[in-house]
Amino acid sequence: MYTLYIANKNYSSWSLRPWALLRMLGIPFEEKLVPLPESGAWEKFREFSPSGRVPVLKDGNVTVWDSLAIVEYLAERHPGVWPADAAVRAWARSAAAEMHSGFMGLRSNCTMNCGIRVTLREKTPAMQADLARVTELWTEGLTRWGGPFLTGGRLTAVDAFYAPIAFRIQTYGLELDPASAGYSALLLRQAPMQEWYEAALRETLREPAHEAEAHGLGIWTADLRATA
Repeated sequence: MYTLYIANKNYSSWSLRPWALLRMLGIPFEEKLVPLPESGAWEKFREFSPSGRVPVLKDGNVTVWDSLAIVEYLAERHPGVWPADAAVRAWARSAAAEMHSGFMGLRSNCTMNCGIRVTLREKTPAMQADLARVTELWTEGLTRWGGPFLTGGRLTAVDAFYAPIAFRIQTYGLELDPASAGYSALLLRQAPMQEWYEAALRETLREPAHEAEAHGLGIWTADLRATA
């Protein structure tokens, strides 16, 4: 059985991607959650991760790190990770890779924090440009292949890659066109996403750097997380 190393569900958008994909496809795995330390993350995470980062997938003696590499490793072993049609698959891989390497304005202005609700002080041009590009991609996928997911009637890896954006939209109340808003809401309704969200709300650990970043972005209107 696979072992997937992840960090706090409230904060770790990178961990969510392969975790959600495994759950969505019903692929068994053991979860190992390693909380983010206040300092020394590199050395602590280096105990199981060559890069000192999460997520990491262990398959016997094989170690795979980085969310995109994990997805491709799974795709070699399980059907349904990517769309079967070559043209659709190429689009899905391109959209996932764009998410993996880009959207820095959206990431920095809307840090992942599932359990809070924030009214942003500023919607930076970079964030607005990234959000426009996200909705453009979503509209293209939904239109070309008929939805309700990005490449048609079932979830694939590209949906898992955009799953953290759905949580960011919820946290910061970001406004979208109706089709994109509907797709984001659909992702949030998926059982694996609800499972992740409920676990995130139960976490009592607060990582100071992530908390400070979220406080700096805007006015907190709600904190739905459990307290110690």
